[in-house]
Amino acid sequence: MRLIDLLRMSASNLLRRKIRTILTVLGVVIGTASIVVMISLGLGLQKSSMEQIEQSGGLTTIEVYNYGGYSESGEEEAQKINDAIIETIANIPHVEVASPIMSISILARHGAYEGWLQIKGMNAEALQSMKIEVGEGELPPSDGTLQLFYGNQVITNFYNAKTNEYFYGEEKPPIDLMNDPIFIIFDTEAYYQSKSSDGSTPHVAPPKKYIIPTCGIMAGGMEVYKENSWYVLADIDALQAQLKKVFKNKVIPGQPTTKSGKPYKELYYEEVYVRVDDMSNVQEVQQAIQEMGYNTYSNAEWMEQTQSQMAMIQMVLGGIGAVSLFVAAIGITNTMMMSIYERTKEIGIIKVLGCDLRNIRSMFLLEAGFIGFFGGLIGLILSEIISIVINVVAKGASEGAYAQLSFIPLWLVLISLLFAVLVGMAAGFFPALRAMQLSPLAAIRNE
Repeated sequence: MRLIDLLRMSASNLLRRKIRTILTVLGVVIGTASIVVMISLGLGLQKSSMEQIEQSGGLTTIEVYNYGGYSESGEEEAQKINDAIIETIANIPHVEVASPIMSISILARHGAYEGWLQIKGMNAEALQSMKIEVGEGELPPSDGTLQLFYGNQVITNFYNAKTNEYFYGEEKPPIDLMNDPIFIIFDTEAYYQSKSSDGSTPHVAPPKKYIIPTCGIMAGGMEVYKENSWYVLADIDALQAQLKKVFKNKVIPGQPTTKSGKPYKELYYEEVYVRVDDMSNVQEVQQAIQEMGYNTYSNAEWMEQTQSQMAMIQMVLGGIGAVSLFVAAIGITNTMMMSIYERTKEIGIIKVLGCDLRNIRSMFLLEAGFIGFFGGLIGLILSEIISIVINVVAKGASEGAYAQLSFIPLWLVLISLLFAVLVGMAAGFFPALRAMQLSPLAAIRNE
């Protein structure tokens, strides 16, 4: 018997009892939709985690800190990081970028508005490697001039100093960071001492205010969090030159001092940004830096810890959906067995006419496969609709801070459809064997 004839007979038999076929297909629809949606939630969680990791530096970055080291005497002390240490780290195999990070708190003012901001100075190579999405302007130049690049959430740090009005939600102060002149006060201690009137601190002259031009602003609204959303980025060499000018003969905030309280001639750093050429080499580089006496952290460490958890979550969610599909498989088996009992005489006649037993088996397997295919196809359409609804609801609930909760890749669609067909055919295998084993004469005499 030709394949086209088998297909025609299988389709005709299914259409003969439409209600029963529809109900059986419905079971496969629910089972397929359940397992796809459940797996998509796990994949969405994994995808969201990976996006957060990429926003926080990716899997090839290492943060190096100077605290928690030990001196030669065994006493705990901070291990100082200077330019020589930075060069040593940069020469470690597989290190592509090694940049010191220099941070300082400043007070920014525009009219009646002021805000406490954190400037983070890094070299140009590091800033470029961080793949920062620029909304306006450009990243800080490396030509020696101090220009500031504002994170997308920095604007929320400003408040009205006269009315003590703060801004929340979608509200923001009427400041154009890109075009408005922003006055920067580096010596914040002197600023507040100049305003003190209680006599507890000596009165000093107000510190000088500087207008530092803006070179750019990070892309994204106030509600979108990224690694450097709250920071003001600057070229570290230009920042150091500015701080040496502002704090001439004084200690730069955050810098260590000698026993006599005087500043060191060279600058020290609390943190180093390191980028490795490949994720597989992160652990090796971390170990080398740790042997130098510094603490390190990388997203790769966190990723290894969470991968097993992600796999467990996906297994649980997939198992919940698989239960529904298993119930659907039982329904297919029941439908096919009833079909055999109803078509016993028909099967006997086919056998008497000399039909190959393999054709009888193939006919029933095709019927079960049809049920699995159409149920899986409709189930996939339903799961896509459910996924869209979940993501829309999640977007509305997060008030813009949107993470894709449900993610259905193409490979999941194809595998789910194939799995539904295989489940259908597997459920129809036993009934097909039952049909092959029927005695022709007994089948013909059956009423």
